[in-house]
Amino acid sequence: MTTDVLTRKHGRIGHISLNRPKAIHALTLEMCHAMSAALSEWEKDDEVEAVILDHHEGRGFCAGGDIAMLRNSALNDGGVSGRKFFHDEYQLNHQMFTYEKPIVAFMDGITMGGGVGISQPAKFRVATENTRFAMPESGIGLFPDVGGGWYLARIGGRIGQFLALTGARLDGSECLWTGIATHYVEHSMLEDIKARIAQHPDRIAGILSEPTGTPPEARIKANADKIAKHFASDAYEDILASLDKAAEAGDDWAAKERDTLGTKSPQTCKVALRQIAHSNELTDFADNMAMEYRIASRVLLRPDFAEGVRAVIVDKTNDPKWDPATPEGVSEELLDAIFAPLPPEEEWKPL
Repeated sequence: MTTDVLTRKHGRIGHISLNRPKAIHALTLEMCHAMSAALSEWEKDDEVEAVILDHHEGRGFCAGGDIAMLRNSALNDGGVSGRKFFHDEYQLNHQMFTYEKPIVAFMDGITMGGGVGISQPAKFRVATENTRFAMPESGIGLFPDVGGGWYLARIGGRIGQFLALTGARLDGSECLWTGIATHYVEHSMLEDIKARIAQHPDRIAGILSEPTGTPPEARIKANADKIAKHFASDAYEDILASLDKAAEAGDDWAAKERDTLGTKSPQTCKVALRQIAHSNELTDFADNMAMEYRIASRVLLRPDFAEGVRAVIVDKTNDPKWDPATPEGVSEELLDAIFAPLPPEEEWKPL
């Protein structure tokens, strides 16, 4: 058993706490397995009526997956261990999505990448003033996985596409406004709320709705019309052209977002737009995860991922050399190859 995840029963709930504070609780394969095993056990346990998911200490809920391991896999074992990680992490994501008992995820801190994948399937998603939510994969040449396509497609107003392309960070009140969070609670009230949920798992919705106080105004609300307008197209070149035109006319917001996109992997941005468009048409989350696994198994070995992680995380130079270097260089044929079915024996399947 790993100590990076603490699992216990108390009251009438199962309680999972991520416990890898030095890495902001980034998920390892062992952590995914430990969470999955606990959920499987509690699903059959009549004493457990609900599950709480949080982090033990430190400033994060979960900063993502084990990126260094994934890069090492891409460079040294042909992606074998990286694909294994994605495969089993996605099984956990799907297990949570289809779980029959309510899960309450406390996104009290950094919630990115893999943290999005384990918070968004929960029936109750609690943001606080500490929440920093993002899908920042376009900055490292990956893509918004762990069910990201499904969730981003369903926010509405093209906000999901905006988040996927820019990697923008949302605070707790913005998470509530977009529906990414179901409730907003101040950090100081969390321990009391968790204790009450443990005693009354049949009253979770009421307990979370009680706290007084109004969350701050969601900043993204002021830019929602601009996001809907400039990010309306599923063609990346159209989005860039729309922002360029507005920037030339003196729109500082458009100029800032256009500059941000100039630093992102063109491949990731085009993959994300196609992925979200596909996810929007799907009715089964398992089909979404099978699609994302196809993408992951290929993007892992493409030049942008190893280069993006080098520039942003390993060397911290923030100067990735993307390949292809331009949106025009990312062809439809390349995208088709990234999204193509895998051999039947290699396709992703639920637990």
